[in-house]
Amino acid sequence: MESELSAKNAWRQTVARVVKSEMSVRGVKYQDLSQRLAAIGIEQSADNLRNKVNKGIMGADLLLQILLVLKARPIDASVLEEILTDLDAY
Repeated sequence: MESELSAKNAWRQTVARVVKSEMSVRGVKYQDLSQRLAAIGIEQSADNLRNKVNKGIMGADLLLQILLVLKARPIDASVLEEILTDLDAY
């Protein structure tokens, strides 16, 4: 059970790192992200986004929408492996 929780936590931290990295590269703050999402019809407050990103907990649809509006760089398996290795979870 403990390893299952740590694995789940590692994946959540990976989601958070990927999104925060993409936001940082583009200089996008949570209010900006909220506005970009609103432009494609997705209503999420800046505070709600901050909570979801920091916890790394969001639906796959919101993750893809965020990556779309950020015009995120391609994420391949090696990037995910690197993050998980940093977290000692892979």
